[in-house]
Order: sequence, then structure tokens, then C-alpha cells
Amino acid sequence: MTSSLSLTKKLVNVAMGRESADMVIRDGVWVSVQSGEFIPNTDIAIVDGHIAYVGGDASHTIAQDTKIIDAGGKYLVPGLLDGHMHVESGMVTVTEFVRTVAKRGTTGIFIDPHEIANVFGLKGVKLMVDEAAGQPIHVWVQMPSCVPSAPGFETPGAEITPDDVAEAMTWPGIIGLGEVMDFPGVFNAGEKMMAEIAAARDAGKVIGGHYPNLNLGTIFHGYVAAGIEDDHEGTRVEDAIARVRQGMKAMLRYGSGWLDVEGQVDAILKHKLDSRRFILCTDDSHAGTLTQDGHMDRVLRHAIDAGLPPLTALQMMTINTAEHFGLTREMGMIAPGRWADVLLVEDLNDFHPETVIAKGQVIAQKGKITIDLPSVDYPVWARDSVKLGHPLKAEDFALKTEATVGTPSAPLRAQASVTANVIGVIENQAPTKHLKLEVAVEDGEVSLPLAGGKEGGADIAKLALVERHKATGDVTVGLVSGFGFSEKCGIASTVAHDSHHMLVTGTSEEDMAIAANKLAEVGGGQVVVKDGKVIGLVELEIAGLMSTEEASIVAQKATTVLGGFKACGCTLSNPNMQLSLLALVVIPELRISDMGLVDVINFELIPVIETGK
Repeated sequence: MTSSLSLTKKLVNVAMGRESADMVIRDGVWVSVQSGEFIPNTDIAIVDGHIAYVGGDASHTIAQDTKIIDAGGKYLVPGLLDGHMHVESGMVTVTEFVRTVAKRGTTGIFIDPHEIANVFGLKGVKLMVDEAAGQPIHVWVQMPSCVPSAPGFETPGAEITPDDVAEAMTWPGIIGLGEVMDFPGVFNAGEKMMAEIAAARDAGKVIGGHYPNLNLGTIFHGYVAAGIEDDHEGTRVEDAIARVRQGMKAMLRYGSGWLDVEGQVDAILKHKLDSRRFILCTDDSHAGTLTQDGHMDRVLRHAIDAGLPPLTALQMMTINTAEHFGLTREMGMIAPGRWADVLLVEDLNDFHPETVIAKGQVIAQKGKITIDLPSVDYPVWARDSVKLGHPLKAEDFALKTEATVGTPSAPLRAQASVTANVIGVIENQAPTKHLKLEVAVEDGEVSLPLAGGKEGGADIAKLALVERHKATGDVTVGLVSGFGFSEKCGIASTVAHDSHHMLVTGTSEEDMAIAANKLAEVGGGQVVVKDGKVIGLVELEIAGLMSTEEASIVAQKATTVLGGFKACGCTLSNPNMQLSLLALVVIPELRISDMGLVDVINFELIPVIETGK
């Protein structure tokens, strides 16, 4: 690696023409996000992966061996940065994620690997950090802060302690503390959260936020007072305004399932807040979205459609992001001394980079990667994470009740109706509804007629969480509404934020058992079973979260899962991602965990079936 002294001398000498550049890009329109200008007829001289000169004529930096790229009047755009995301949500490894997004113009990602941390703890984070270090683009890691996300309400496969956080703050590649999801632990000044935040602050690192609560009163102020510096959980314009006024960066996310840009962009467009306090990010992007629609290029096109000027939207995914993480000396703009992360783009309103340059190297041309990516060998322990204890049977998914109907002394009738606390899915949003619905009971078990089927039932399905880290054999059974299943089926997923046990839903206990056992057999993933047969499957052998295959292959397999949902009668746009969040006990209103049904508004465990009537 070039030393700072050597690099500084070389940059100065190339800028002065005393030494030649490795590469010169000629005659482009400089998108100067730092000054808010479009500057035509611009050349860029690059040496040792960094920009030495940006100006009207770089001919003085050119020698016989200098590589010349003729921009031909195309826009010269800084590489795009994703300020908050989880690689695991793409169902691929860091390397395969980079292979997919770099060709679309993403040259920097800020990843929070709290998914793998919930399975393997600190060694899982280190696995991701080590892989990140070898990538051709910039991959910064935020140390997961909340494992478990809500202590006392779930049991993950591992735990992250304040000592773990303090240790990670010393690792190269760690840029900050990952999203602080245990917001009650913050506003109640809990010891664990206070210690982790202090460790990050003492190390001079950025502290990421996660505040999904709609309450912007005292508890919100208590959360901000802890030093939380950004948040991506806002969905309303008032959320964005409140965060920016309190000194946070509002991260507007546009992932596969969470479409929160349009709901907040009026904070800039109508309320005229300073756009430099806003960042665009993805949070969670499915492999199908990445391969078919894009990554930050997709976010940019959407942000422009939502009304943002192209330059403003670009600032929100380049210089704003770099500034937030204290990296403007290194990236986020096209300027001398920074890494040469440059995109050649024909049309900013229909953003598709023709050439992608990262760290001074052409890595993609016309949507295709032009370099070799690192090969990674994953340890055996990373592939051995689904431990059920014993094969599951249909009776494991029975929902029994001793609830009475009428007076407490009256016997339970052969068929009766009881009130159940049911998780209500909200399409394209992370929050859920806490529903109270009537369900039928037959011989002491909840009986569910099919929604929309011949039996004319309500839209209710079984939802179970199967412990898969310690092989306890425990199964927690609840109810969910919103999937609209009209066929008998069973669907299982080891992608189950954040504790990543196994989630199983469906209308047939037999199919649910087959689905769960299939995932144990293949080492994790997502599967759909209908009438006893597997009709959709994507295998995710690394931690039950990621595949080592290319994203295009993973996307094809994931498409079979989406097709399986549809075959079961589901019409949601991203049902697999909606399912994966039903165990996320830090987002209101109702979730399931290995400890039971969690009321996230009041942070208490409640029964599935209300006793008495």
C-alpha cells in the first residue's frame, strides 16, 4: 500500500505535470456535488487509484503509457454510496453483493452485519469484515449493537456485549456502531446500550439509529440525547423533519420492501429543509431487486421521479453520505486527493452508468464486471447453523387453547369462537398491526378455514417460530393475517430478523412440518410446500442467510419462492421479505419470538388466545 507521504508527493507531482498519470478521463461534464455545479469540458487525471487533477485540460499529465478514456461529453459522476444496508438481505455474500451492485455504479457500501451476528456473534462479524477488506470497491462495516435486539424478549444464536463492541472499534474497516434498535434500552438509559454507545463515541465512530416508534415526544428526545446520529426508520414527513431538527441525518430508504422516500421527501421539497442533512439508502434489497432493477442507481431514479433534482439526489448518496461518516477526505466527490471513484453516465434522469471506475480501476463496462473478484473459502461452522434437535411433525404446529366460552364454569363446546391476538401484515412496510380477531376452536385447537377458499374463512394463517440455534426443539405458535393464503400450504424461512430462528407460516400443519424439515436438510433458506411437495426453494447455506452463488442464480431460485407464495394465493409484492420481519421484536406493533407473542408498543409478552370472553 502506498504511504501517505509517497501518495501526497505523487499527487502533487502529477497535478503539476512533473510525473505522468496512470489514467486520464477527457472531456466530460463534471458533476461537482461539492459546489452544486455541472462543469463541461472537464478532464480528470488519476494516479495510484486517486484523483490528482480535475480541470479543463489534463494534457500536461499525459505520457505514452497513460491510459486515456474519452468521456465524449458524458457526465462524470462520483461513485454512488449506500449509507445503510445489510448484505445478508440480498441472500448473497459480500463478494457476490459487490459483483452485483458495482457494475451499476455503487462504489461504496456501509454494511451492518447484525443478521450474521445474531447467528454467530463476534466471529460472524469478523468473517464479514475480513471479506469486505478484499473488495474492489469500498466496504465499510458498522459493528452490530443490538444482539439480541430486545433483551428479555428473544434469544438469538449469540450475543454481542459492550466488550465485543469496544474490541471491534479497534479493527480496520469498522466505521461505526450499527443501528441501535433497542430504543427502550436507550431512553431508559440501560447499562448495555449506554456502554456500547460510549465505546463508539470514545473511538470517534458514527452511531447509527433505528427508531421506528411514531412517538416524537419525550422518548424520542431521550433517544436522540444518547448521541444517535442517523435514522432510517422514518416513514412520514414529520419523522424526517423531527430527525433533522434534532441534529440527526434522516436516511430515506428505498429497498425491496420498504418504500419510504416519497413519504418523506416533502421535508425537502415543500418544507425546504436543507437537503445536505438527508441521505438515501436501501437498508434491505432482495437479490431479485438487485439483479433486475438495481441498487443505488434504482434509488436515484426513484428519487428523481419523486421530485428531487438529479444533483440533489446525487448529493444525498455521495457527499452527504461521505460527510456523515467522516470520509470526505477520501470519497464522496470528484476532487483531488480522493479515491478515483468515477461513473460515466449518458443521462442523469435515466441513470445507467456506461463505465464504472473504482479506486482508479475500470471495474465495469456497459453493465458487466470486467475484473476478477476475490475467492473466499468459508469455514465449516459458517455452513452448519440449522439445528432443530429433532424432525418436526404436524402436531408441533398445533395451536391449543384452554379458553372458555360463556361463563368460566361452562364447559368448552366442541366448536367455539375465541378472541386471538393476530399479527397483521402491512404491505411494503416494516411495521405490523396488532389485530384482535375471532377464530374457531375445535376440540381444544384453533381451526383455520382457508381465506378466499371454498370454506370462506378469514385471512388468518398459522405462524410459528422454530428455535434453530441450540437444537432445543422448541416451537412457538401464533397467528398472522395479510398473506391471503387460499390453498393448503407451508412456508419456512431461516431469514427471520433479527434473531434468525426459523419462521414457518401456512394453512397446513403437515406442509409446515415438511417445509421446516427441508430447510434443516439443506442448511437454511426459504421454501414453499404445497400439497406435500416443494414448489419453491432457495438454499442459503452460510448462516442460513446467504448463498455463495451469484446473485442472478439466487434471484432465480428466490423467484420460485415468490411463485410458491402466489400459488398459495398470496398477492403481496414481497411476501418473503414481509415474512422475514415477523420476528423483529423492535418494530411495532406485534411480533413473534421464541419467548412468545410480543406487544412492541408496550414491550410485554401477551397470549395468542385471550382467556375468557
